[in-house]
Parts: sequence; C-alpha cells; structure tokens
Amino acid sequence: MVRVPASVLWITLATLPWVLVLGFLVLRVRLPHRLPPAPDTVDGGWRRVSVVVPARNEERNIERVVRSLAASDYPALEVVVVDDRSEDRTTEVARAVASELAGSGVEIRVVEGADLPEGWLGKPWACHQGGLAATGDYLLFTDADTRHSPGLLRRVVADLEGSRADVMSLMGRQLMETFWERIVQPQIFTSLLFRYTNVRDPHPPEKWRDAIANGQYIFFRRAVWEAIDGHAAVKGEVVEDMKMAQHLVRSGYDLEIRMAEDGFATRMYETLDELVRGWSKNVILGGTATIPPGLLRRVAPAGIFAGTVFLWLMPPALLVTGLVGAAPSVTTWGWIVVGTSAAFWAAVSARMGVSPVYGVAYPVGAAIGAWIYLRAWIRGGNVEWKGRTYRVRGVGDPGEPGGLG
Repeated sequence: MVRVPASVLWITLATLPWVLVLGFLVLRVRLPHRLPPAPDTVDGGWRRVSVVVPARNEERNIERVVRSLAASDYPALEVVVVDDRSEDRTTEVARAVASELAGSGVEIRVVEGADLPEGWLGKPWACHQGGLAATGDYLLFTDADTRHSPGLLRRVVADLEGSRADVMSLMGRQLMETFWERIVQPQIFTSLLFRYTNVRDPHPPEKWRDAIANGQYIFFRRAVWEAIDGHAAVKGEVVEDMKMAQHLVRSGYDLEIRMAEDGFATRMYETLDELVRGWSKNVILGGTATIPPGLLRRVAPAGIFAGTVFLWLMPPALLVTGLVGAAPSVTTWGWIVVGTSAAFWAAVSARMGVSPVYGVAYPVGAAIGAWIYLRAWIRGGNVEWKGRTYRVRGVGDPGEPGGLG
C-alpha cells in the first residue's frame, strides 16, 4: 500500500475549495448568445426607433454618445436626450452637438427634465419622460457613457423580430483604461456570475428572481413599455435595470439577453473613487433584490464579504506568513492556490479585453472589492450619486410598495 504523506494530503484537501469554486464558474456559467449580424431587410421594414439617453452631469460623455448614435446606419431613428437637472454643461453640450448634426438624417432632441415627483428616483424619471416624448415603434434606453457601432441597431431590431422577444438587453465590452478599472471591474463582474450563472436562456415567470438586464442597453417594443406603465414600474428603484427585468419576467414578457462586445461598449467609471461610489450604490441593493425576504437577505451581504476575503485575500496573506515563518506546508499550499488564482484572474482579464498581466494583481482588486461590499453593507439604504442623496428602505419584491424612505 502506498502511504501518502500527511503534508500532501493536507495540501490537497486545503486546495479543494478553490478547485471547486473555479470548476463551478467554468462548468456552470452560461453567457448569453452573441447578437447575430443584421440581414438586409426585415419583415415589415425598418420601423422607427427612438433612443432615450437619460443624462445627469454627463458633460464629459454626452457628445461622444450622441455622435456615436447619430452615426448609425439605421434608416428611421431619433435620439432623445433627457437632461436630468444637470449641474454642469450637459444641456449646453447636447444642444450644440444636436445643432451641428442637424443635417445628418437623424433627429436629435434635447428635453429638459422636470423636477423629481414624490416617490421617483432620477434615472427612472428621466427614462420615463424620454419614453413619453419619443415617437418610435421601438424604445431603446441607453446610458450616456456608452458607445454604439453604426450597424448595431439593425442587428438588434432584426434579432428582436426574429426571436419574437418582447424586450432585449445587450451585454457589451467594458472599456477599462486605468490600473484601478482593470483590477476592480473583473472582480465585480465575476462576483455577479456566482449569482447569475445562466444569462443565456429566457426565464419563465416563476423564475423571475433570476432575471437580469443591463441598464446600459434595454430595447423595448413600445407596446410592451406602455403596457407596464413605462418606468413607473421601477420608479423608486436604485437598481432599476434588475428590477425592470424581474418585473417583465414576472408579468409574463419574454426578455432576452445578447452579447454584443463587437458593437457596443461602456466605460462605467474612470477613477477609483467613482468605482467605489458607483458599485457601492448597486451591489447590495441589487444583490438583495434576488433573495426572498427573511434572514437570508439580511446575512447575505456579510456572506459575500466573507467569501471574498476567504477566497482571494486569505491565500496570499497565508503565503506571506508561511514565507516569513518558514512553514513549508503552508508555503506550498499558498503557492498552489495563489498561482492557480492568478492564472484564473489572468484568463478573466484577457476575456474582458485587458492584459492578462493584471491578473497577478488580483489580491489588490479583491481587497477593493471587499471594501466596496463592506461599505455598501454599512451604508445600507443611504445612497449618494451625482449630487443627489436618497434613503432607500431596501429592495423589495416586485409589487411591494415603494423603495424610498
């Protein structure tokens, strides 16, 4: 009988949790199907599309997104920019570019948003006003920090009609230009995959908690948007895209997701401060929206924080401890787990379009990610974003009253 050294057995068993976690992600995650190319024609012709861009304090982004939309080769298109009471030059820049592009064949309108009504948050209210002002048969709601290829709308309309979906949302490429973006964004998006392992197949109404949409690009048949009373359905929600997805699926509508990294891109945040504040706004409120009310909902944030610390921060810390303390078995285990984790994060970085070298810095990204989750948990329903402060009671189930305190 072959006798296995105790140290080898210990290292093998201690490494097993990371093997299982990585295996789970590799084997269970199902990303959306890719958005297919556009045909030359569609049944019924290319019906009018209205693109609604809610914009608050988007001076640095608004010209880029309007120009990118105006460059579309879609034959029946209008762009409606809704200025959500900006405190910078958003309206001035939007009107200037609209005037310059007046002869482009794309109608560009800038709507000055009204004051927030009681019970509404800023983005849903801006989207709602834009939807009411729009004239298209289809409504696309997209963010000011997005970039669109000229042929993207044809592809979306053709696929929507071919699939007979009611609503379609796109997952695009994340533009990451700074060190902080390149080490933090992969951490956050990968953590979402632990919850949303199947983003490919449409969910039946009874699986509404598993529904998700990307608020950077949600494309409606206008009749569907009107049937759900527009963005009034999510008027008090911070993570309005997730709540919209849940509401649509629970109401029996067909929501489909597509990958479109070759035609759609977003740069969500540009600085470390924006990363921390932006994700702190979304991660806890969005995460609890997928969990039934009760004890689990209250302890889930602590579990996410603990999991991040255990999986990605403890191994490098123990490796350093082993090296300093000359503990051979701990050091060997640390090299195995840290090396495997670095290889995994290198692959994730490459998949997201940045150099695999950034995977080596994964402990730094994990530490920031853990702080984001902890910060969001501590702050609870206190949300600050773009000069506004909200007190959110929590993320309730669809149909529960309100969301604001």
